[in-house]
Amino acid sequence: MTITMEHKNNRKSSWDSKMSISTVNSTTRHYKRSPSSILSSDSDIRFTRNKLSSQYKCGCCIIACFLGLLLLASASVYVGYTFFASDPPEEQIYRATFKIIDGDVYSPELADPSTDSFKIRSRDYKERLNLLFRRSSITHGFAGTEVLALDGTEGKDLVVHFNIHVDPSYVSVVAKDLEEILHTEIKSPSAFFRNLTIDSSTVEVKESHVFLLPTTSTTTTRYLPQAITQKPLPPRVCSSMEVSYCSNLMYNVTTYPNLLGHKNHKDVTEDMIAFRELVDAECYRNAYEFVCQVLQPSCNDGEKEAEMVLPCRSFCRDFMSGCGSRLLPRLRDLLACNKFPEFGEKASCTTKPDCVKELQSRALSPRVCDGVVDCQDLSDEKSCTYCPNGHIHCGIGSVCIPPTKRCDGRIDCPDGSDERACLNVAPSVSNVTLTPVVSPHLLRYYSSGFVIFNEKGEVGKLCTENLNLTLSVNETTEILYTVATSLCKTLSYKKVTSLQVEKDEEINISYVEMKNPLQSEIAFVRTPCKTRQVLKVNCAELECGVQRTHPPHLQLSLGKMANHGDWPWHVALFKDEVHMCDATLLSSSWLVTTASCFQGQPKAEWVARLGTVRLSSASPWQQERRIVGMVKSPVEGSTIAMVKLDEPVAMSDFVSPICLPIEKSGISSLNMSQCNTLGWARNRDQLQRMQITATKMENCENISIATVNSLCTDTIYGQNDCNEEEFAGTSMICQLADSDKWFLAGVSNWRIACSNAGVDRPRLYDKVTSNVDWIQETISAIS
Repeated sequence: MTITMEHKNNRKSSWDSKMSISTVNSTTRHYKRSPSSILSSDSDIRFTRNKLSSQYKCGCCIIACFLGLLLLASASVYVGYTFFASDPPEEQIYRATFKIIDGDVYSPELADPSTDSFKIRSRDYKERLNLLFRRSSITHGFAGTEVLALDGTEGKDLVVHFNIHVDPSYVSVVAKDLEEILHTEIKSPSAFFRNLTIDSSTVEVKESHVFLLPTTSTTTTRYLPQAITQKPLPPRVCSSMEVSYCSNLMYNVTTYPNLLGHKNHKDVTEDMIAFRELVDAECYRNAYEFVCQVLQPSCNDGEKEAEMVLPCRSFCRDFMSGCGSRLLPRLRDLLACNKFPEFGEKASCTTKPDCVKELQSRALSPRVCDGVVDCQDLSDEKSCTYCPNGHIHCGIGSVCIPPTKRCDGRIDCPDGSDERACLNVAPSVSNVTLTPVVSPHLLRYYSSGFVIFNEKGEVGKLCTENLNLTLSVNETTEILYTVATSLCKTLSYKKVTSLQVEKDEEINISYVEMKNPLQSEIAFVRTPCKTRQVLKVNCAELECGVQRTHPPHLQLSLGKMANHGDWPWHVALFKDEVHMCDATLLSSSWLVTTASCFQGQPKAEWVARLGTVRLSSASPWQQERRIVGMVKSPVEGSTIAMVKLDEPVAMSDFVSPICLPIEKSGISSLNMSQCNTLGWARNRDQLQRMQITATKMENCENISIATVNSLCTDTIYGQNDCNEEEFAGTSMICQLADSDKWFLAGVSNWRIACSNAGVDRPRLYDKVTSNVDWIQETISAIS
C-alpha cells in the first residue's frame, strides 16, 4: 500500500515537499535516484527542488547590483581618504609682546632663562595668559602659550615676549583677533593681570614668520625700542554722568573708559539700543540697575587715581543667567563675570538691590530678621527692629552695635568679633576704609602689610617713632617682634617671617604709638608721627581647623542647623549651576572631594562656592571659584580626588582650611572626642550637621561595596536623621580630645539619601589617613 502526501500550504516557495510511504513486500521494486535528498527505511521521504521563477530571479539581480554598488562606493571613499585627503592644518604660532609699566620690574637675572627668577616669573605669566585665552572667544582652538624672554630697563619697565599656539582645525583666528583679546583685558579691570599695569600701546601680535625670536643678552633695551618711548595711559578721573537713561541711579558721577571699553558718551550711545532691549525684555528683574552700572559705573577717589565701582560678581551671574543668551556675542565676551570683583575686594562693588523684596517674592519671608545673613549687604538683618539705623550687625545672631563699641575693651557681639582684630594687617588704610563695613569680621585676611589699628570706628597705622627715640636698637627690635608675633597669632597665623620699619606714603591718616612699651601690657595712644615711620609685618602658615566664630573662651555650642562660620572649610560644588557634590577646603587653591562626582562629565563647567550655609541666599563672605583641574588618588581602594581652583580664595573667619590627620597609621575612635558629617536639608538649602561615630565594617558591607581604605560610621544616639541628605564628597570631620582643632577623617564617595523608616543608615567614607602624603605632595608640587 502506498500513501502520498503533498504539502503546498498555498504558499509560493522554491522548495516543495513530497512524502511517500511504502510498504515493502517480496516483490522487488526499483527506484530511480534523483538529485534530491532521500532518507530510506521502511518509509521514503523525498525533497525535490523546483526552478526559480523569473520574478525571483529579477529580485536577486537587483539586490546583487545594489550590494555591488555599495561595495564600490565604500572602496572609493577609502581610496579617496587614504590617497587624496589633505593633511590637517598645521598649528599656528603667533609671537606677541607687551610692556608692564607698574607692578613688576626688570632685573638682570631675568635675561637668563636658566635662572630660577626667570622660571618663576615666566611660569606666572604663562598661567595668566593661559587663563585669559581659555576664557576668551578662541577657547576651543587655543593650544597654549610659552614665555620666550623677559626684557626691559633695569629697575623699571618689564617687556614680556611669548608665543600663542592656536589649532586652526577648531577656530579661525588672525593676529588682530589675539591683539583685541589682550587689549580688552588690559583696558578693563583685569581679572588675570591683577596688580599689573600694562601699556596697551605696546601690545603687538604677529605670526611667527613676521619677526624673529628674541635672543637673550645683557643689553636691556634691545627689543622694540619704540614701545619703551610710548606714554602710559592718563590716570582715571571721575566725571558727571551724561546718559539720561541712567539718571535714576543713586549716584551722579561716573568714569571712562568703562568695562566695555567705551571712552566717552558717544561710545555708550552706540550700544545703548542693545542694552535697552534687554531691559524691555524683562529677562531679569534688576536688568536696568545692572546695565546702567556697567555703562555708567560709579566712581570713587583712590590712592593714585579714581576707581571704577562695578556690580558684584554674584550680581553679574544673576544677570547673565537671565539675559546672557540675549546678548550679542561681542558684549557677552566683554561681560564675563570673572572680570567683576567679589564683595569685599579692595575696589569694592555694588550688590544687587532689593534683596529683601526678592526673598519675599520667593516665599522666603521667614528668613528676614531670623539672625542668619541672607543678603550680601545684610539688608535682611539690618532692617529689623533690633538693629537701629547706623549700627553694625555682629554677623552672627540678632545683635547690632554702634560703631563706637568696636574695640572699646568690652565684648558686645555673641562671638566676640567686636573686640577681635583691633590690630590688623593690611596693604594700606584704604584697603580697610574703602570696603563696606558690614560686620566687625574681617572680609579677608592679609598675611602681609602694615599694622593697622581700629579703635571705636577710627582706622590708622602703628607709628614706631617713639621707640627709635627712647630705646636701644635691640630693645626696639625685641618689642616690635613681640607685637608682630602677638598680632599674627591673633589673626590665626603661626609665625612671623619678617618685619621692617618703613616711611609711610599714605596721606591724611591717623597714627597711634605704644605707651610704656616695656610693660607686660602695651597700651596705644594717638600721635602725630612726624617722621611717618610705621611697622610692616609678614605672617605665615594660617592655622587650620579653627572655628574663629567659636572662640574657646566663650564656650559657644554648635547647633544642628549651621550658622555662618561654623564650618568654614565646607564647599558646595556646582555643575552647570546645579548643586551636585560637596568638597572640603585644604589650602587656598585646593579642595578634596570624590572622583565619582566627575564620572562621565568631561566637558561640564564646575564652580566651587565657599562661605555659604544656604544655597539660595548670599552672604558678604561668599566666594566662588572655577575648577580647572582634578587629580585622582593613587592609593589602592581610594576614590578621593583633589581639585584645583582657578585662583586662590581669600581666607577669612568664614573661609579657612581644614587640618589633615596627624597620625597616618590609622584612625581610632579612642583619639576623637566627636565627629560630624555635613548635609543639606531635604530642600537642598540649609547646611546642617549630624554627629557620627566609627563602627564595625560589617554594618556597612550590606549596603555598599567596602575596600581596604573604607571607614564605616553610624549616627550617635540612634538619631532619626532623615531630614537631611549628604552629597558625594562631603566630609567626616573629627575633633581631637586634647585640641580645639578639627581634622578631615574621611570623604564620602557616594550620595547618601534617606533610608526607610526604622532602618539603620550607616555611612561609608574613604579614609584620608592613607592619602595624607599624596595630598601634601600634590599641593607642594602644583601651587
